[in-house]
Amino acid sequence: MEAVIAVFALLFVLFVALGAYAATKAIGAAKRGVDRTITQARRTVEDHTLRAKSFGRPGPAGEIAELRLKLRTSMRATQDALHAGVAEDESLKESLGLFERLSVHGRELDDDLRRLESEPDRATLAERLPRLRERTERIVHSADSLRWAVRDRAGHLADDDLDALTAQIDVETGALRHWTTTEPTTPPPASWPETPAAGTDHRQTWPETPEARTSEEPARPAITPPAARPSYPWQKRPRPESTT
Repeated sequence: MEAVIAVFALLFVLFVALGAYAATKAIGAAKRGVDRTITQARRTVEDHTLRAKSFGRPGPAGEIAELRLKLRTSMRATQDALHAGVAEDESLKESLGLFERLSVHGRELDDDLRRLESEPDRATLAERLPRLRERTERIVHSADSLRWAVRDRAGHLADDDLDALTAQIDVETGALRHWTTTEPTTPPPASWPETPAAGTDHRQTWPETPEARTSEEPARPAITPPAARPSYPWQKRPRPESTT
């Protein structure tokens, strides 16, 4: 009896532990989903704000907002392309590491641009703007190059797979239609000779073949015919037969 109670108690504890683990995982997944949603909403709001500032603020302040929007858009697109590609191609891990190093410079630049948005000194902004524009162009160019290289690699792998698949399908269709393959044809039989016209040689002529030329040659005797025997004086001459 005590053993049965101990087994039920152990099962109860096991079920409670599994339920707590499942609840923790579900809460963590829900929290990550909420955080992801909040982050995406915040990014969308910031992008719309920067776009409005780039159009609504003339001068250096509007250009700084435009630089921030350009930087954030390029870095986010490259990040999404790399995370989507590394799930299918393990060789992109090195590219992802390079992008993480580039992201450090991108965040530093984005922080500098955000602080300068509220700078009231227009002269200072105009002085620092060429340097900020150069840094932005370099980071955006590197991110765009990496993103397009990843996309070109994915397209090339897809083309190679499609070529191999097309070749296999061609072989399979040829095997399925085996009766359509050309078989060696036998030579046509010899045609009958034409009937000679009236007033000409009535012999029919067959098409000239090697066998025909061989048959027209005179046959050689297999054994040399015997020569005439010599006659001697002591031999009797045959008497002619009488006609009467």
